[in-house]
Amino acid sequence: MSLRVVVTGLGCISPLGGTFPSTYARLLSPTAEPAFRSLSDIFSGDPRAAELHLASLPCQVAAPVDGSLLLPVALSSARRQRSRFLQFAAHAASEAVLAARLPVSAAEPSPGVGVCLGTGIGCISSILSSHDLLKKSARKISPHFVPSILCNSAAGAVSLEHGLQGPNASPSAACATGAHAVADAFRFVRDGDATAMLAGGAEASVDPLSLAGFSRLRAMSARGAGEGPSRPFDGGRDGFVMGEGAAVLVLEERGHARARGADILCEVAGYGMSGDAHHATAPDPEGAGAERAMRAALRSARIGMGDVAYVNAHATSTPLGDEAEVRAICRLAGEAAGGGGGRRGGPLLVSSTKGATGHLLGAAGALEAAFAVMACKTGSVPHTQNLREVGVGEYPGELVEILAHGEGRELGEKGCEYVMSNSFGFGGTNCCLIFSRYKE
Repeated sequence: MSLRVVVTGLGCISPLGGTFPSTYARLLSPTAEPAFRSLSDIFSGDPRAAELHLASLPCQVAAPVDGSLLLPVALSSARRQRSRFLQFAAHAASEAVLAARLPVSAAEPSPGVGVCLGTGIGCISSILSSHDLLKKSARKISPHFVPSILCNSAAGAVSLEHGLQGPNASPSAACATGAHAVADAFRFVRDGDATAMLAGGAEASVDPLSLAGFSRLRAMSARGAGEGPSRPFDGGRDGFVMGEGAAVLVLEERGHARARGADILCEVAGYGMSGDAHHATAPDPEGAGAERAMRAALRSARIGMGDVAYVNAHATSTPLGDEAEVRAICRLAGEAAGGGGGRRGGPLLVSSTKGATGHLLGAAGALEAAFAVMACKTGSVPHTQNLREVGVGEYPGELVEILAHGEGRELGEKGCEYVMSNSFGFGGTNCCLIFSRYKE
């Protein structure tokens, strides 16, 4: 018997803010201060900046997290010696637990509550810093070094912090990691393996080596911080902007949530996954893998694309990726319209929140899932920051509407019956999540 799974809490730290409410408010505002900063500003206090030749990179902008916003729990004596992605994870998880009013603590461990929290590449800067120390002496290496770089350390740290003795998992699926974590956690609760799960992703990748590596792939924007460098779907897009942070959702079995009087934000309706089997880094140009993931999610939720009001697109601001995703979405929207020349309830709304946040890699899918949850709960559909002129080829405007800068929509609490969130990663890994407005 499949159990119903609901979302009862959200937490994050992002380039837009130190809490989920502050991040979400800034996301919706068309006049909010951009999150992007120049590399010269970000690394101004790093003595290695000159020798690393950062000025030679074609990418000169990123979207870092303001570390001063971290909660005290994330900066406790033990956490301070660990990687930034672990600090981000601890911060987001603690906020999510508080928001959900979930009764968990290390003092009284909870066998029925688990954690599924992943990362894409973790924190390369911790490896580089330790390598510098090794040049002096092996004794300089911190005993926390290995736990600070393991991909499952975020899940382990959150489990320890909150006494979570249920399933403990840590997917690593590149830029789809956060979405995979939510999907896996959904299954744990749906199948009765846990009464509640903390699910999400964490990443701290604004470091010289990561920036240089992605620049060598020619995947990043060459625009300056004040030039709207991340512009999904725009005709002038030239690559993504590196972001960082963490996001955690509390997923809970409906009966358990109701019994304790939790505020239910929405329901997890289903998910779908697929593989491109096309290229190590480039997407299938027709979006076939993305389409298979979305179809699988629709089957899982037992709905059609005509039931979906809004898609939070993966769209990272790369020339190929954004267009491939739109093609896949349009094919499904066309099928849903059934050749009738329109779509029930008006065009399918599509936007990418990476125009505001940059690309958080392994944390992106979790943060965007949280945005989708709020769209489902409130009916507020976010715009695509920096999108001035759509340039993804021809698409049926009567079926699909891509929301440009300042064109967010207020559909009301009943306007977003179903919301979809897409996440795609290197290696051709695709994950699609569907959330539904909660009904008794």
